[in-house]
Amino acid sequence: MDMNLETIISLAKHRGFIFPSSEIYGGFKSSYDYGPLGVELKNNIKRLWWREMVYKRDDVVGLDAAIMMSSKVWEASGHTSAGFADLLAECKSCHKRWRKDHAGEACPDCGGQLGEAKKFNLLVSTHLGPVEDDSSLAYLRPETAQGIFVNFSSVAQSSRKKLPFGIAQIGKAFRNEITPGPFTFRMREFEQMEMQWFYDPKDDTEWFEYWKKQRMSWYETIGISIDKLKFHPHAKDELAHYAKSAADIEYEYPWGWGELEGIHNRGDWDLSNHAKYSGQDMRIFDEETKESTMPHVIETSGGVDRCSLVALIDAYRKEEVKGEERVFFSFNPKVAPVKIAILPLVKNKEDVVAKARGVAESLRGRWLIQYDEAGTVGRRYRRQDEIGTPFCVTIDFDTLQDNAVTIRMRDTMEQIRKPISELISYFSEQF
Repeated sequence: MDMNLETIISLAKHRGFIFPSSEIYGGFKSSYDYGPLGVELKNNIKRLWWREMVYKRDDVVGLDAAIMMSSKVWEASGHTSAGFADLLAECKSCHKRWRKDHAGEACPDCGGQLGEAKKFNLLVSTHLGPVEDDSSLAYLRPETAQGIFVNFSSVAQSSRKKLPFGIAQIGKAFRNEITPGPFTFRMREFEQMEMQWFYDPKDDTEWFEYWKKQRMSWYETIGISIDKLKFHPHAKDELAHYAKSAADIEYEYPWGWGELEGIHNRGDWDLSNHAKYSGQDMRIFDEETKESTMPHVIETSGGVDRCSLVALIDAYRKEEVKGEERVFFSFNPKVAPVKIAILPLVKNKEDVVAKARGVAESLRGRWLIQYDEAGTVGRRYRRQDEIGTPFCVTIDFDTLQDNAVTIRMRDTMEQIRKPISELISYFSEQF
């Protein structure tokens, strides 16, 4: 398959998946806007994740914490210390600055010598209130996890959960990355899908392995090629300051293997630190055993933007059909932005068009559909292929007689005939 990142970037913009942010003003580095198809792709991924992590389980509940929180939260979590910093080095020739672990000893742009590396904190700061001084300093959250930790006791009490249980959250986070990219892989504004699993420390190894398997399995169920996924266990020198052990789920991007999701054993580092800094007891009391336990935590942390990017890369296909090039996205139907296209065979026959619009209205509201009557049917098929629509429904002259339609499958181009009365039940099985 002939595909590189530039191919994906170009097609993503052309078909309305992802646009450069503020493009009419020359763009804004490391920021992207999700277009009509991109926002559907992204929302489908979030819905599927939430269904998997919350709806299908009785031991995980949801949360939506504030983006701006007390600066004491970030002091307790270690984000204001040198531990949450990258090594920044400046090129002595072109004076561009680079992350030392990415650039090595030479400037990636001009090959010049890099100077001494210095610590650079990744927090994005702002001020709240009318006066900009130290007392009004605040931070945009660099991760969603801390919102879960500071609300742990309230969630446990209000939801009456006993160990083990999890708290899930989807939301924006912000980091002042030195070298963002490529494309939406690493950005300064990004969205996370995180779950913190709280458990009795006596079950340490069991839950870490359990959640590794669960998360890898989920990517396969949403259609990501399993042969392009692997685990990367963290060596001791790779571990974050809070982690006892960690493993990444990596994907083989066009530029090589890279992180898609992290599974971390955070121990009791977060809850113990928040208990220490806040003076609040973060332990959980068991009425049956009459014991208080400081839970340990397994974190699953995936990026919505990275998962959306992987969905685009992994689904891209190009093939030759009868001497013509066919480009399409082979999305899993549950992930695909547009589920069904409704195509009247001709647009100048009122009875065919009326029938087609009736079919469209019967499906609209259940799934995102597109009604398209412009151009030949073949051309319309290609348009839908290129945005990844799994099914095209064609209404023809025979439909007026037998009340049946032709359903074309995107990947195989196979066509089947179905009565209109069976369409809702048929597509309900597909999605």
